[in-house]
Amino acid sequence: MEHMQDPVWIAALAAVMAITGLVSGTLAGLLGVGGGIVIVPVLFNVFPFLSIPEAVQMKLAVGTSLATIIPTSIQSARKHRAKGAMDVPLLRSMIPSLIGGVLLGTVIAIFVRGYTLTAIFAAVALVVALNMGLTGVDARMRESFPTGFLRHLLGAFIGAISAMMGIGGGTVGVPLMNLFGTPIRSAVATASAFGIVISIPATIGFIYAGWGNPLLPPFSLGYVNLVGCLLIVPASMLATPWGVHLAHTIPPLALKRAFAVFLGITAIRMIYSLVT
Repeated sequence: MEHMQDPVWIAALAAVMAITGLVSGTLAGLLGVGGGIVIVPVLFNVFPFLSIPEAVQMKLAVGTSLATIIPTSIQSARKHRAKGAMDVPLLRSMIPSLIGGVLLGTVIAIFVRGYTLTAIFAAVALVVALNMGLTGVDARMRESFPTGFLRHLLGAFIGAISAMMGIGGGTVGVPLMNLFGTPIRSAVATASAFGIVISIPATIGFIYAGWGNPLLPPFSLGYVNLVGCLLIVPASMLATPWGVHLAHTIPPLALKRAFAVFLGITAIRMIYSLVT
């Protein structure tokens, strides 16, 4: 771990984290994804070059991503709500099931191996990318979002998968809400608030799970790297308003296609890491 005290190593880490923050913040505002869909694969691919042990790479990437999502999701949700696009009643009704799913997903993520989290991330991202890329902006299974048990089942699913992937809820929540009748812009705005509900309890879980692990790099609080948080968060918050502005100026179909492209690239990168 001595190399991590080297000024060159620290400078390289700072540059990577700052760039990651700018990109993830823009995507948080644009797509309601909380930035995790970018942060997790970037960190996962950078960590080997920084000589971080393979056994903790994925969990450290997921935990750090979840921690950075907290402030960026708050900022993104506030701005989307100010524009009147957020479905607040739908959000409130799903909070209990989202939290339940997060708790389940966090427990699973803590006990499985890192490559299992990588496989989950890649599989879900690829399915969502195909759905968003191949369907039209108005493609849907029904005209309104389900109520009762099915709504809570969907909420739990979104929460569990998001916690395991280290994402804010938009990656799974946006296409599901759109598929079940929620307009794409409203889905993006509402999913931005999912990130708040998901990231806080999941981050606490990853901190607890990694506490005292000797394989973790310096400046880590459990599976959350504080250097990453301190650098990614300000850059993300700076860039989030750029994404929100784009989300309300880009045509809906173009927004949906952009979402699909980013997810597809992410999935391919993660699958490649598994087979090689």
